[in-house]
Amino acid sequence: MTDAELRQRALKVVPGGMYGHLNAALFAPGFPQFFERGRGCRQWDANGREYIDFMCSWGPVVLGHHHPRVEEAAARQAALGDCLNGPGAIMVELAELLVDTIPSADWAMFSKNGTDATTQALMVARAATGRTKVLMAHGAYHGADPWCTPSPAGTTPNERADLVEFAYNSLESLEAAAATVEGDVAAIIVTPFKHDSFEDQELVEPAFARGARALADRIGAALVIDDVRAGFRIDLRGSWEPYGVRPDLTAWSKAMANGYPIAAVTGTDALRGAAQQLYSTGSFWFSAVAMAAAKATIETLRDTDGIAAMERAGTQLREGLYAQAKSHGFTINQTGPVTIPWLSFDGDADLSVAMHWTDACLRHGVYLHPWHNWFLSAAHTEEDVAAALEGTDQAFAETRAHFG
Repeated sequence: MTDAELRQRALKVVPGGMYGHLNAALFAPGFPQFFERGRGCRQWDANGREYIDFMCSWGPVVLGHHHPRVEEAAARQAALGDCLNGPGAIMVELAELLVDTIPSADWAMFSKNGTDATTQALMVARAATGRTKVLMAHGAYHGADPWCTPSPAGTTPNERADLVEFAYNSLESLEAAAATVEGDVAAIIVTPFKHDSFEDQELVEPAFARGARALADRIGAALVIDDVRAGFRIDLRGSWEPYGVRPDLTAWSKAMANGYPIAAVTGTDALRGAAQQLYSTGSFWFSAVAMAAAKATIETLRDTDGIAAMERAGTQLREGLYAQAKSHGFTINQTGPVTIPWLSFDGDADLSVAMHWTDACLRHGVYLHPWHNWFLSAAHTEEDVAAALEGTDQAFAETRAHFG
């Protein structure tokens, strides 16, 4: 069944044929919608085309598809049971691993999606403080619940009424936002770096991170790090740990289980009682297979220094792309951590150049994205990146020929 045939069938039974951030209708025309399989750092679409993949299923695949240690752990647990009348022992083991790995974690609660985790973290903060307002960076993505979805369709203004926005990396803006709702701030929620779609990424300024921590302490609010996208690709201990900044609550998902569905909130002892008060649950939140996969994923990243492997591959990719763009006469911006990179073309306000280039990359077997950040995995070897750079070089040449 081809991609085109599957799209036609889907149109009859799925609203619009596809929805959400995986909707290929939002990308350049050549992007496939349906995929057949993945192995290591490669994926094959429904038409059988092979790609060296730098989206890693939009972040979840951190060790590579079908990683043997993860698959073995998942299969071993599946043979015992997955969705049971209560969690398996693996829940306790995974929580213990998170507490041992993450300095700011004294406990862990589990769910399925990043949105679950960010929403749950804010519930804990409100339960602990008895307050309502949340300070959030303008344009930041924290999930798809009504309070945070990028699209207002199906939501009401009341569902966003308790959000107060500030400018990322501006401590002055953050302080001003807090002052407008003085005495009623339950939480400051912030991503480890600015990774808004359609914009160059922006690493956090250490002074801002430390200032956010100090402000939260001063006003008695919870500092919440949304590590859903960046978690386990910058630092296993938490993405702000290198700055000496520890949050009260952290939301995790994506790379946590190498593609198996799971999310978590970790928090400090001071918030344990508030977390206990929550009625927050789901029929599949405690399924054991994903928990076994998560434990194996985190242990493998730890034991093999997987983040360092991603950093090496990401640095090789960044340096190669810079040299290629320069040789073909393009000025590019490469932003974000090398493990979670993005490339934009200078002066490309409508993304027409990026769309053409990523479409050309696809034709040469390299899966990149024109307006969303990319992801490296520990499965990307030096040889894989070198092969990908052959494709991106041809794409630069074709894009220069097209635009003159």
